[in-house]
Amino acid sequence: MLKEKINKLESTCVPLPIENVDTDQIIPARFLTATTREGFGENLFRDWRYMKDGISINNTFILNNPVYSGKVLVTGKNFGCGSSREHAVWAIYDYGFRVVISSFFADIFMNNAINNGLLPVRLPEEVVHNLIQIILKDPETRVKINLEQQTIEIPGSEEPIHFEINRYKKECLINGFNDIDYLLNIKDKILKYEESKVMEG
Repeated sequence: MLKEKINKLESTCVPLPIENVDTDQIIPARFLTATTREGFGENLFRDWRYMKDGISINNTFILNNPVYSGKVLVTGKNFGCGSSREHAVWAIYDYGFRVVISSFFADIFMNNAINNGLLPVRLPEEVVHNLIQIILKDPETRVKINLEQQTIEIPGSEEPIHFEINRYKKECLINGFNDIDYLLNIKDKILKYEESKVMEG
């Protein structure tokens, strides 16, 4: 099963106003030696979080600013482009994020995210831009996400904003299922269907 179920979440956010963030920037290739999901968070955005010597902390990078924290990462469009490495999602999840908000995600990254319990929320570009500006001005800004209703409440919006997600993947996230868990959960229905087909034959 997935580590956590996702349905309702309220959290502060970390703003990352950068477009075209690729998977090598999310987790550099030299850190892909491990085969388990744990431990990747410490190297999330490694080359941005540290100076060229690999030791000194880059105090200008947003993740190194203790003012910003939370389970939601809000970033520029075309997030997760580049190679299809699943480790990028592992790093984001292991760091502590459970939701990533952007105006556009690379398809492979989006599928990898959902399959690993990370919810990608796609919103209009203007909405994402405004949300980033609000968070930069007020780090205590909180968003409320309701996966069941497929809505997000953000400051400045009169009504909750709807977002799209595959119905099957939505059910998996809400129940903490991976694909195998889902099939096991409907095992009885599958058996009954097979039995009916045998009877018909």
